[in-house]
Formats: sequence, structure tokens, C-alpha cells
Amino acid sequence: MLEVLRGIVQEVNAAESLDDALAIIVSRVRAALGTEVCSVYMRDRGGERYVFRATEGLNPALVGRVSLGLGEGLVGLVAEREEPVNLDSAETHPNFRFLPDIGEEPFHSFLGVPIIHQRTVLGVLVVQQKARRRFDESEEAFLVTMSAQLAGAIAHAQVTGDVPHAAAPGLSTKITGVPGAPGIAIGAVCVVSPVADLYTVPRRAAENRRTELRAFKRALDQVRQDVRAVADNLRDELSAEDHALFDVYLGILDDSTIGGEVAARIKAGEWAQGALSQVMIEHIRHFERMEHSYLRERAVDVKDLGTRVLAYLQAEGREEAEYPEQTVLVCEELTASMLGEIPRKRLAGLVSVRGSGNSHVAILARAMGVPTVMGAVDLPYTRLRDMRAIVDGYSGVVHLNPSEELVERYRDLAEQDVALNRDLEALRDEPCETLDGHRLALWVNTGLMADVSRSLERGAEGVGLYRTEVPFLLGERFPSEEEQRRIYRDQLEAFAPKPVTMRTLDVGGDKALPYFPIEEENPFLGWRGIRVTLDHPEILLAQVRAMLKANAGLGNLRIMLPMVTNVAELDEALGLIRRSQQEVEQEGLESPMPPVGVMVEVPAAVYQAAAFARRVDFLSVGSNDLTQYLLAVDRNNPRVSDLYHALHPAVLAALEAVVRGGHSEGKQVSICGELAGDPLAALLLLGMGFDVLSMNATSLPRVKKALRSVTRAEAEALVSEVRGLDNSVQIRHRLESLLNDRGLGQFVPPPLE
Repeated sequence: MLEVLRGIVQEVNAAESLDDALAIIVSRVRAALGTEVCSVYMRDRGGERYVFRATEGLNPALVGRVSLGLGEGLVGLVAEREEPVNLDSAETHPNFRFLPDIGEEPFHSFLGVPIIHQRTVLGVLVVQQKARRRFDESEEAFLVTMSAQLAGAIAHAQVTGDVPHAAAPGLSTKITGVPGAPGIAIGAVCVVSPVADLYTVPRRAAENRRTELRAFKRALDQVRQDVRAVADNLRDELSAEDHALFDVYLGILDDSTIGGEVAARIKAGEWAQGALSQVMIEHIRHFERMEHSYLRERAVDVKDLGTRVLAYLQAEGREEAEYPEQTVLVCEELTASMLGEIPRKRLAGLVSVRGSGNSHVAILARAMGVPTVMGAVDLPYTRLRDMRAIVDGYSGVVHLNPSEELVERYRDLAEQDVALNRDLEALRDEPCETLDGHRLALWVNTGLMADVSRSLERGAEGVGLYRTEVPFLLGERFPSEEEQRRIYRDQLEAFAPKPVTMRTLDVGGDKALPYFPIEEENPFLGWRGIRVTLDHPEILLAQVRAMLKANAGLGNLRIMLPMVTNVAELDEALGLIRRSQQEVEQEGLESPMPPVGVMVEVPAAVYQAAAFARRVDFLSVGSNDLTQYLLAVDRNNPRVSDLYHALHPAVLAALEAVVRGGHSEGKQVSICGELAGDPLAALLLLGMGFDVLSMNATSLPRVKKALRSVTRAEAEALVSEVRGLDNSVQIRHRLESLLNDRGLGQFVPPPLE
């Protein structure tokens, strides 16, 4: 049964539309269980009715024409109870409802299971038989398993089928993801894809079919030459039988097989890369569905050949990308390098199929002030080129092909944002001082030179986190010591005499270097942060030397160590920093030891805060990682993003513990996670006793306004009050209530649907 289940799931995943997917389901499930009827009822757009959408065994003429409400009939009962209903005499059940002409009269046995995706009942899968019997446990278990496996594919097919063509007036679709960076963007979609990835090639009409066809044939010839060259090189290493496999390999590309299918699609109007991608994926899925393991392995060969041909096509057709004035950049997975390729003035918004609101690239987007939606897993991004879109970074929603009325509503909200930011500009030179005179330093998180002017314009008093990995991420090799020195010098000079806290290289987790890949099953619990640089001290030594040299004559450098979990790691890292200082002084440069601190990002560090504070000059909480480790929630996984609660009582208790530990040793305690940039959370951080809040520059004026509206005593009382609340929802509501009372409700903009 497992092979059957896998085969059905693969076929459904390959379906072009929801109707195709449902037709596959009713046909294959009916055959697998040997039943006389299999049908699917799907929830309508309004969410109030379950529509008869596909069947084998009942009257197909009624598909799409009859429906049942929640709790109405046996199908409505399954949807209401959200669990299977298994009956041997369906017509005697109190909930049974007779539907004229559908053809159910001869069938007595009924088994219905809900199709549930992300806590929503999408539909009901039903099987029926004439014989009066309950379906046995194995049959029910199979149908439940099938429903659970297919729910995601059905949801994706449902959304994809709703996406209109760019030219279809009045037809809009809403795709839900998770908020990445706040704000509203309205613009034209530009789809970007990694090099030579068959699955990310966008659909596009060929501008010149003959040109596309010639390019495809040239790419084919080049791949054939490559394969023949490999075959010749291995001629003496392989038997004649094994060597014959290369002939099979070449045969895949013949004009009579896959090559001919690609050419036909190009002649029909598709560009060469799109035609190749579509044909190759169809054949890959065909081989993957085969039961014989040898034949299934041919999918690997087909994928390899397709990727090779695509690489040649992309190399030949590569041209300077053109970005519209208001570009909404869409891709499967956003990277820092993608953000660097597009002119900032043209970048209106970002949408990523993968990732979450707390992934590294989302943090960069917030620092740049670009409205972003992450984790839009149902987005059919390859079909969206040039389509108009609205990016709602507040609620995590993308509207495709929106109506003019919807565009105007969002324009109004965007203008309100602009007006609010204009009002906040007046606070730029004002101190962050509470109503009772307590000063709290507001610093910024930076990583790009573009952050500098934006930070200074908003009144930043220092840098609480400079992400030194950004230059590493944007390059094709490790930057040299001198290259690093110049980059760090620019940052230090720009903010001097204000302090600049430089975090040593923090890669791993969701930050991979293309030239230094870290492949792990669980990267967030693996080789990352200080673990990498302690294993490669040459990287840390060069980086610290570059920092110290950049600090010459300025004296505003602070060094911070990431992902420290124990005292032994800290002592080893401090030893390397002292060694770097000695080496710089041996070169004849005066280099006083700058303040050194530790990031508190893992639960172990919370309980060792005092021990760390005894060895360093300051502590700084990285609330993003600390939250994900405390709550066991991968911040890049959109499936569990709703469980990532930065105001969770456990997170708040940990923050208080760090402040107590640091202050017990007389050391400064700051926070540089995204929590610091939330005006709601800032009230609690003030009350807890944090000395510095460091955030993205966009958030700074709002946080300053919120903190200048309360007294420190009120903030401390607020902390005492929320200690008695059981969950983050209650805590957030209490904070929102306080801001509303102070006339600052605009800092929590309502989602616009």
C-alpha cells in the first residue's frame, strides 16, 4: 500500500490544475481500495459550503452543481467533526441527506475523511459501496493517510488554479505567507531563479521562436559533445556493456524523444528554457512514479541532462536584467546576493516562497525598509512574470492582479505610513528619554553601507550589531584581511565617535557561504557561529586583526562573539582576540584592547550570564535565536511560524534572567534581536532594565516615540503585570492596550484584507 500511496501523491503533485488533481485522486483511490465509488467535496471560497467536485461512480453531470453546508448531510458532518465517519448503512444515519439525481441510492456503506491543511478543512474524501459493511481498520487508515498526504498538494493546486493570467482584468488572488518586513509595496513582479535549476524556470512567451529553437539545438549539441568526451575518457575503464550506457544517455536527447518534445513546445510559442524545464520535469516525474527501482533511477539521468542543457541555454541567453520602476522581486528562496543585484531605488517589495519572518534575509529586508512576505509556500512563482502585485508586509499577504479598488485601499495605507514616518522625523535629534527622565540608548543593527546613512538620519546613538558576515555572503571567496579592514574602517568612521559593535563571523544555520558550504541535517544545532571560527582560527584571527587595524585612531570598536554556549569556548575565543592584538602591535600599530562582549542566544547562555559577564565587558541578547531555541521552533519554517512568539512568557523570563546576571557583575546588557525594534516589546525591555536596545533603523523612531510616552516606573509595573499572564496573546493585548491609551495605536497597523 505504501508504494500505491506514494504513486498517487506523486501524480497529484504533478497535476497542472485542481480539477486534474481531484480526477487523479478519485480514480486512483477507487482502484486502490477496490470500492465502487470515490468522490471529493471541496470547500468553496466563502468557506460555508462543500461542493461536489470530482467523482468516479456517481453522476458526473452534477459535479460543481450540488453542495452541502457545514454539519449538513454526512459530508457536512465529517467537515464539522473534523474526523472520519464510517457507516455500514448510511441512509439510516440521522445526518443522511438525499441528493436527487446524484446516484447514491444503491450504495449503503459510507466512509468519509476530512482533508485538513493548516487547521482548515479543505474538503472531504468519500468512498462508498453497495454491500452493507463498515470499511475495515486498514481501509480507513489508508484513506486517512491518503488525505493527510494529499492535503498540502490539494491546497497548492487550489491556489495555483486560482492565480489569474496577468492580463485577466478583475480577477485577483490572495496568497498567504508570513510577515517578513513591515510596509506596503505595489509593483510589477520580477521572478529571479538560481542558475540551472529546472524547477525554478519561469514561463515566458518566446520573442523569436526560430532564435529560441536555434539556441536549444546549440545547447543540445554542446551537451552531446560533453557526454561523448566523458565516454571517450572512460573507454578504457569500462566494459563494453557499461560503456553502452552512454549511448542510452545520448538517446534521451534525440529528436524523436525528449529533444523533439522540447522543440515542439518552442514552436508552439514557449521560450527555450521554459520548454526544456516543462518537458524535463514531466519526464522526471514519469520515471519517479515507476515501480521498478532501476527505471526510477533514470529520473536522475534525465534531471542531470536537463540541467546541463539549461546551463548552456542560460549562459548563452544571459543578459542584463531589467527591473521596472517598482519591482516586486519574487523567488523560491531569497538570498543576500539577490538583494545586492537590484538597484535599491527600483526595489519596492520582496516575496519568498521559502523562509520565515525571522530568517536572515528578512532581517536584512527590515534593515533596508523593504516590505517583505516570506513563506508564501503556495505561490506559483514561475507563472507571475510582469504581473501586478501588492505586498502586505504587515499581515504577510500577497495580492496578485489586484483590482483598482484594492490598489487604492492599499495606497491609502501606504500614504498613512509615509505621513507617520514624516511626523517621527522630528524626534531624530531628541534623546530617548522617558517621561520621568530615564535615558535608554537606542542603537542600530547594520550590515550594508546603505544602512549607515539611514541609521544616522534616524538618530542612532551607536551600532549594537554590525553583521560582518554580509561582505562574506556577497563575495565569491573569503575577503582578505586588507579588504575586511577597509570595509570595517568605513563603518567605524561613519559612526565615530559613536560605538560600533562588530560581531565576528556568524555563518551556519540559515547563513551559508557559497564558497564554504556547510551541509548538515540540522544546521541550527550544528556547526555555526563561534564553533566555525574556533575550528578555523585563521578566519577569526584575520578578522579580528582587520577590526583592530580599522579602529586605529578612532577607538569606537566593540567586538562581540556569537553563539557561545560555554565558558571554555569563551576563554578560547578571548585568547585568540588577545593574540590578534599582540600580532597587530608587533606590526608597529598601537592597538588598545576594545570592549569585548558575548551574544546570549541559546538557553545555556541564559543560565551562565553571570559567568560570562565576569569575563567580558558586556552582554547582548540575540532574541531571534534565543526565541527559536527556547520554543523549539525553526524560524525559517513557515509551517510552524505561528508558534514563534517573541513575547512568550518563557522568552520574557529568560530576558529578565540575562539582565539580572549581567547587572550582578556590573556589566552593560543590551538586546540586538528583532524584539528590540517592536514598540510594544520595547516597553517591557525598558521595564526589565536593559541598558541598550539595538534594532533596524526603520524601527528606531517608532520605538523612541513609544518609550518617550511612558515613565520607567510604568514600564517596571508593566513587567510585573505580564509575569502573571499565561500566554503571548494576552501579553500582546495588554501592551496594545497601553499604546492605544497613549494615542499610539498606529504603531500596530491592522491587517488590510
